[in-house]
Amino acid sequence: MSSSLFDRYAVEYATKATELASKIESLGLLQADQKRHAVRELEAAVQEAEQLLQRMDMEARSYSPDQVRQLLQRVKEFKADLGKLKEDARRASAGGGAGGGADARAELGIAGSDFFQTSAGQRDRLLTGTDRLNKTSDRIQQGRQQLLETEELGVQILSDLQRQRETILHSRDTLHTVDTNISRSRQILQTMSRRIMQNKAIMWGIILLLLGSIGLVLWAKF
Repeated sequence: MSSSLFDRYAVEYATKATELASKIESLGLLQADQKRHAVRELEAAVQEAEQLLQRMDMEARSYSPDQVRQLLQRVKEFKADLGKLKEDARRASAGGGAGGGADARAELGIAGSDFFQTSAGQRDRLLTGTDRLNKTSDRIQQGRQQLLETEELGVQILSDLQRQRETILHSRDTLHTVDTNISRSRQILQTMSRRIMQNKAIMWGIILLLLGSIGLVLWAKF
């Protein structure tokens, strides 16, 4: 089974996570009113990302056992990534302006645009992993298809061999019948040959008897 639906979810999550990182980055630069509105949008985006991960989790569990473990591991990585984004969003929303968010990121050793670039890099690596896993799944699917084709070819060869075996057996039975008929014909010819010899012996006996009778008659006259 191909994991194309799961991969679409993964791409969708990576896009949404990038948007979340961008919103978190700009959150500390907003004024109070703008920040409250941005926080509400951010919370809604986080809920959408969580729902997407739930769908990914359910989708991952519907695949074959050899794929489930890999897909669930990816879901776990996505959840960890989302957890970091939620923590960053919490710190940025509680930071009280641009300085709070920057300080929170400074504690992690990431400041300014470096934070966004790092998050984007992580998601790029996740997308790369997704692409590699998709290619691996395609290779597995191709291998399975080749195995099925080989199995079908084996079944076809066995069927051909079975038909050939039946043909050979039928030919052997036919030869046995022909051999039996030849034996019977030989016996008939031998019987006919004996009868012909007997008839010839009788005929020569009659001829000799006639010749003897003629000789006796001639001898009696003279």
